[in-house]
Amino acid sequence: MKFLVDMALSPALAQWLQSQGHDAVHAAQLGLARAPDTDIMARAKSDSRIIITADLDYPRILALTAADGPAVILFRSGDWKEDQAIDRLSAALDVIPEEQLARSIVVIEKLRIRRRDLPL
Repeated sequence: MKFLVDMALSPALAQWLQSQGHDAVHAAQLGLARAPDTDIMARAKSDSRIIITADLDYPRILALTAADGPAVILFRSGDWKEDQAIDRLSAALDVIPEEQLARSIVVIEKLRIRRRDLPL
């Protein structure tokens, strides 16, 4: 699977995904460190990448535009240490099939994982 980790999360998350055999990049690696969310979304969509973020603006933009992508994995509910984010992301990837993940918004919280189909 292909992922784009947003600036709100550590580059270590992209490195972990790579170690698991995924094609993952951090926004900073693509020169998107200061890019608006809409530019990051456009890049993710054109590259067929799933955005991983802690920024609530991504689901809001998808909802307001009724867009069918890119897919988003959103970390919510506070600060996420690298090991916590990796553990919860691993759990989400284990339970959500790839074909569903590619057309979803997944919300990862400390105690639960939720998924909604796109468009919202």
